[in-house]
Amino acid sequence: MVKDFAQMTAFPSPPGGVLDGAVHRYALRVYYEDTDAGGVVYHANYLRWFERARSDLLDLLDIDQAQALDAGEGLYTVAEVSLRYLLPARLGDAIHIETRAETVGRASCTLRQSAWRGDTRLTEATVRVGFIGPDGRPRRQPEAWQRAFASFVSSPEGQE
Repeated sequence: MVKDFAQMTAFPSPPGGVLDGAVHRYALRVYYEDTDAGGVVYHANYLRWFERARSDLLDLLDIDQAQALDAGEGLYTVAEVSLRYLLPARLGDAIHIETRAETVGRASCTLRQSAWRGDTRLTEATVRVGFIGPDGRPRRQPEAWQRAFASFVSSPEGQE
């Protein structure tokens, strides 16, 4: 059945994840543009997916990077990433990204992220994000942001 879009009054919302205790979950589907000629996900796309999940997590934690950047405070940037590929995702797969905070410091946070197809882990990453000022130099992240991330850390030992 073809929908009559002229009669629609609302626009769809962009995809969003959910917080489930100390885990953030973000769902996506593997599209043709994500794959090589054999239908296997190109390795760099996992980085894009992990970035989307982290951005969604910030939104759920009420961390507004655009506002902070406009105010001259700064923003998070990836300082270090380590990926381990276990199994390939393929065209049409339903994937979910899980994100957990391991440590929260004054200027950085370390996150563990993994891509799953059902209950099969495909890729895992450790990502350290640092807060930088408009000049590109590390700086202490805003207290509210630090508290938001600290509330998301899996264990009390993870707080610096």
